Amino acid sequence: MEKILSKEEIESLLAAIMEGRIEPEKELAAATGRVSAYDLFNTEHQALVPNLDVIYDSFIRYNRVTLSNRLRRIVEIKKLGSRPYKFDDFLQSLPSPVCMGIFKIDPLKGAALITMDSNLVFTLVDSILGGTGTPGLTGENRMFTSIELRLMEKIVKDVLQDMEKSWAHIQNTKMSILRMEMNPRLVTIVPPEYQVITMSLEIQVEEFTGTMMFAIPYMTIEPVRDKLKTGTQLDIMAIDPQWSSRLSSELLDARVELTVELGEAMITMDDLLSLSSGDTIILNRDCQSELNVKVEGIDKFSAVPGAQHGNKAIRISGMLD
Repeated sequence: MEKILSKEEIESLLAAIMEGRIEPEKELAAATGRVSAYDLFNTEHQALVPNLDVIYDSFIRYNRVTLSNRLRRIVEIKKLGSRPYKFDDFLQSLPSPVCMGIFKIDPLKGAALITMDSNLVFTLVDSILGGTGTPGLTGENRMFTSIELRLMEKIVKDVLQDMEKSWAHIQNTKMSILRMEMNPRLVTIVPPEYQVITMSLEIQVEEFTGTMMFAIPYMTIEPVRDKLKTGTQLDIMAIDPQWSSRLSSELLDARVELTVELGEAMITMDDLLSLSSGDTIILNRDCQSELNVKVEGIDKFSAVPGAQHGNKAIRISGMLD
């Protein structure tokens, strides 16, 4: 028997239509099986690019070292998130002013975009020029100078070199910068309705932070989508092949405190307060007995005291467990 709506159900249905919570055309199409419109440029399934996050994870490991070495400061990078945009919507979402680098990814088709907000630009420029890394006056909203853009072009080139390494296990690429821009209206890497896949990264230079974004057209990634899906050798990317050698070279230059404990003595507070120049304190060890050598406060070696070229010295006699 066909179900008939009650008066309350009809009133509720009409209210939902008036408020826009229900669209009669879509409901009718679903009920009758009619074909509905399909937007080729704004389909959500296109945004699902598998394993793309792994490439950015690898990039973060490389670029953290590169940027720290260039600035001589501690740099931390973390992902803020990835999402699809229509290219026109992405340009409208950018802050003002914004520094943009347009680059080519050979042999893939098309061009891609990297953007940096003003906080990040001013922090990097100040650090490169030997300043404290302070991004500038609060609320400063000015266009970048040609010198600042030139310095940022060097940073973008470093970024592209690290991105090449991150893509190496998926596709051998050659990334080259085409030009730098400040005005989003002058940037057209794809038609406005085409989709781009973005990734936002937070760059922290000591206590100052800024945002870097990558925007790569879906049509550029599509030819290597299957390689990303299979995850070819993605586990290898989890390890920086040069990290061990870099760490070893840095450790060899690290300064450590070395101390030698000659002995101990117990005296009263009254004796301590009565000490004066020339007084002698008798220690609990003989001058020929072995001494403990501490490295950063930890016992590491045994040694005997002596002299070398008129200086007090020790000769290592063994290692301590």
